[in-house]
Amino acid sequence: MYVLDRAFRPQRPRLLPPTRPDKLVQLAVAARTDVGMVRAGNEDSFFADATPSRGLFVVADGMGGHAAGEVASAMAVDIVRRDLAEVEGVSDTAAPRLTEALKAANHSIFLRTVTEVDKQGMGTTASVLLIANGRYLIGQVGDSRVYLLRDGRLQQLTKDHSYVQEQVDAGFLTPEQARNHPYSNVITRCVGASESVEPDTYSGAVSPGDVFLVASDGLTGMVDDRRLGYLLSLPLEPRKIVDALIKEANARGGLDNITAIVIRIEGTDPENGRGAPQR
Repeated sequence: MYVLDRAFRPQRPRLLPPTRPDKLVQLAVAARTDVGMVRAGNEDSFFADATPSRGLFVVADGMGGHAAGEVASAMAVDIVRRDLAEVEGVSDTAAPRLTEALKAANHSIFLRTVTEVDKQGMGTTASVLLIANGRYLIGQVGDSRVYLLRDGRLQQLTKDHSYVQEQVDAGFLTPEQARNHPYSNVITRCVGASESVEPDTYSGAVSPGDVFLVASDGLTGMVDDRRLGYLLSLPLEPRKIVDALIKEANARGGLDNITAIVIRIEGTDPENGRGAPQR
């Protein structure tokens, strides 16, 4: 049983207690991308890596003609995972490093748009999830989303950088109207479209039983949050949940490339998990 929590508001990063990155975080992970039912190529890229001390997960949804979107999303993923390779814990330094990694990706992609004619106009979304020492950290640009299913409640942790989200914030559209709006796929911020970009970051604690989803809008644009919550709550291994999510998106039309990463928290260090004493 799950409840869609529309009252949830993501928390901005705050000063964190000293961490011990060697502490274990037990993660069960699955990830897959699918071209969908309409597109000829796949412009999504992803990265999913879990070690005993941390998990790093990235989804990027590229845009631009002549396969430029595929190039942009792959560049973003490669640069982010390279620049965060040595970040083992979610500490006060992790958020700035995540922000700088996304800005570095923006710089590299933007340079190619101004120096290569066939790359003009390319860009990509990017959503990054880092899990370590009982906490999560998210960096986001665009409309690829991160969700958390906790205690039967589905929460969207990120906020879309999109035209329709701005209309919702201004009170001109309801979330339901935004979902079916003809401009629902128009984003207002992306990696590589301009000389600079400002990522949003979010952080919080993790707890055993938590299920995270990192996904492109090829999934979230086809499958509504209530159905996402139901599928994420199924007592299945992450691989089967990912397969079910992609199958559902394709059954509803598969109008875009579909990428999903599902992460289940199997266990955390009791000294660093939710409810642990602050030091």
